[in-house]
Amino acid sequence: MPELRKLTGYIGAEIVGLSLGEEIEAADAAFLRESLARHQVIVLRGQHLDRSKQKKLNRVFGSPMRLPYVEPLADDPETIAVLKEADEGGGGVFGGEWHSDFSFLANPPAGSVLNAVEIPEVGGDTVWASQTAAYASLPEDLKTLVDGRTAVHVGKPYGVKFAPPEETRSGASIRMTRGDPEADRETSHPAVITEPVTGAKALFLNPIYTTRFDGMTEEESDPLLQAIYRHCTRPDFSCRHRWQAGDIVVWDNRTTLHYATNDYDGHRRLLYRTTFQGTPPR
Repeated sequence: MPELRKLTGYIGAEIVGLSLGEEIEAADAAFLRESLARHQVIVLRGQHLDRSKQKKLNRVFGSPMRLPYVEPLADDPETIAVLKEADEGGGGVFGGEWHSDFSFLANPPAGSVLNAVEIPEVGGDTVWASQTAAYASLPEDLKTLVDGRTAVHVGKPYGVKFAPPEETRSGASIRMTRGDPEADRETSHPAVITEPVTGAKALFLNPIYTTRFDGMTEEESDPLLQAIYRHCTRPDFSCRHRWQAGDIVVWDNRTTLHYATNDYDGHRRLLYRTTFQGTPPR
């Protein structure tokens, strides 16, 4: 029977004693889904999965989702190589700000699987923050503000209006579409959503894609959003994963924010990412 070990008081759990082979038994699949719903991030070390096995694991959590704007592997449209070469330095890194992946889509990703292939000796950690813990402890004035309200999301890095400066963008190893006016289109989602298994409420706002609250301008919304972001990215609600080759990490994209650290210039780092979809956030 697999053993589950919590990583922090609020978020993350390591699963020990479960080998992800060619087939995943129904009982193990149910255990994985329940663990993800309750802990938001799950870690399985020493798996060394090939891409075929990774995609089978991905389907345990939902149907595969092909992401826009980021170029997948040439022979595998379901998989993205999260790669930074040793000679890429001085710029940004893919995922190098607090965010929820592609929250500007009508149906954002439900979650993702990251498979560590080549990892620097030190550096390149990923940090996740629980947005259920953030909502539960949100000051009452901010909780009153977000409850029952919708927020507007825009694909800033891929559009025209909010295009990031060249020097802050990730390197050439991850090819992305830029300057697409369609990415500037506004999409609204609830500012607070409910996790369907546990019924827990979570903030669904993030600094990259959320621009304002419905019924408010960007200027009116900004100080309120900044106050929420200061709260919801506190270390108290976070777990930080130090990668090893062979690690598998699965996370709930709706109830967490995540951040890729960029402290390994001069070293190659490669992970494969697959993504799964669910029903739209409610």
